[in-house]
Amino acid sequence: MLDSFLAKYQNELPALSRGQITALESHLDLLDRWNRTINLTAIGKSEAVSKHLGESLFLAAHLPAGPLTTCDLGSGGGFPGVPVAIARPDCQISLIESDMRKGVFLREASRKLPNIKVVSQRYETVSGDFDWLICRAVNLFKTFHGPNCANAAFLGGSESGPVGSAKRSAGAAFRWKTVPIPWDTSGFLSIGERFT
Repeated sequence: MLDSFLAKYQNELPALSRGQITALESHLDLLDRWNRTINLTAIGKSEAVSKHLGESLFLAAHLPAGPLTTCDLGSGGGFPGVPVAIARPDCQISLIESDMRKGVFLREASRKLPNIKVVSQRYETVSGDFDWLICRAVNLFKTFHGPNCANAAFLGGSESGPVGSAKRSAGAAFRWKTVPIPWDTSGFLSIGERFT
């Protein structure tokens, strides 16, 4: 299932080794098992290939080359952070998740990924500087404090991209451009460059 998806969209996604594909499949299997007792995702395993893994890899393909420090806000089931960490072993990824049970899952999911650190606290209490803030389905216009991030990448499910009016929010600190997800007419990746 994953191999055929990767082959179909190989021009839009990062090139992956057999070991990286195996790691992505292992993450999906673990997510499926844990999802039976902890609500990590509302969608099934087959849809998770395009929605969770595919979109996360699409985001990874749009990050600039070279080592980056990245924080994943509201990582939940590990998206987009875990696939980005697998596709980009040169990047250091902090998975920020305040739900303790989801944090336990993320620790288990990232046990073999040395470039991941799980941060079990609210985003607003995280300090430090990151090259990138990444997230999926998180409203950045309802987030007001957190680490200093030079750029942002947001995965969402409507063509409008991240919108909001809260002037002092995390989302308002970036100038956004939207890139449609090639296989999902309602999905998008918005990339933000900090201007304030």
